[in-house]
Amino acid sequence: MIKGHMNGLKSGGEDLIVQTRKLARTFGKVTAVSNINLEIKKGELFGLVGPDGAGKTTVMRMLAGILPPTSGDAHVFGISVCENPEAIKEHIAYMPQRFGLYSDLTVLENLVFYADIFQVPGKERPRQINKLLGFSRLTPFKERPAGALSGGMKQKLGLACALIHSPDLLLLDEPTNGVDPVSRRDFWKILYDLLKEGLTVLVTTAYLDEAERMNRVALIHQGAIVEMGHPQDLKSRIQGIMMELITPDGEKAKKILEDSSAKDVNIFGESLHLRLSDEKAVTHVGDLLKKAEIKVESFRQIEPSMEDAFLSLIPK
Repeated sequence: MIKGHMNGLKSGGEDLIVQTRKLARTFGKVTAVSNINLEIKKGELFGLVGPDGAGKTTVMRMLAGILPPTSGDAHVFGISVCENPEAIKEHIAYMPQRFGLYSDLTVLENLVFYADIFQVPGKERPRQINKLLGFSRLTPFKERPAGALSGGMKQKLGLACALIHSPDLLLLDEPTNGVDPVSRRDFWKILYDLLKEGLTVLVTTAYLDEAERMNRVALIHQGAIVEMGHPQDLKSRIQGIMMELITPDGEKAKKILEDSSAKDVNIFGESLHLRLSDEKAVTHVGDLLKKAEIKVESFRQIEPSMEDAFLSLIPK
């Protein structure tokens, strides 16, 4: 674990691993990230959640010391990303969306290669490599070329390579993007095992259902943090009653509802989710659907999802 870098980074008696103040980045006239204020605690699974183009990767790259901020600053283990970005890198593992695996090398050879890059002492290598192969369930495939692995297995190998030097902070940029559901489940199990060992993890994702797995979440939209908190807390901030409508006349119903008292109307698979102010509005919408001769298979109140929360909380 890191020692000697935490001075001045305390909040409520808990160590802060990451602390940003008005962190911003522009590219020419385009503002990618604006005034980001984050605090990530030791041992936390923190999610930066938002759609493509929201600024997630830009934030991640600044925290990794790869991209300098245009203004503001971030401290990782008490080290300023503006003043000394290189000093951060030995304490973190950064896994970008496209991790640099070498297709012609085997699983084992990739791990040895990254052990060389991070200068892992020779006497520690066998134990560390065997541990990483074990928890990623790649031991039976250690002689297989990385290019012959499935997408999910490549992600697990990328994670194992990123962890070869035993970092204290893991930065994962959309690690499950394009991965099948079973591999996504396995990947999250690995992350939970890492958390039990005391690792701090920051994950970016566009999958709002994955936000449910986090200790805390920051919703990011157009380069700015919209809301931040525990997933259940964010869902509780939705004002009104969340309803689910199942109908074969989805498009027609959506248009009618958007012209009614519904606050938000969004398509979720074969159903519509709509937010209404109170029971009176629920009755009113039911009458509208009946009058328009919309076939209603189900119209019921539901607990809001993280996707409902995001769509409700972002600026219109």
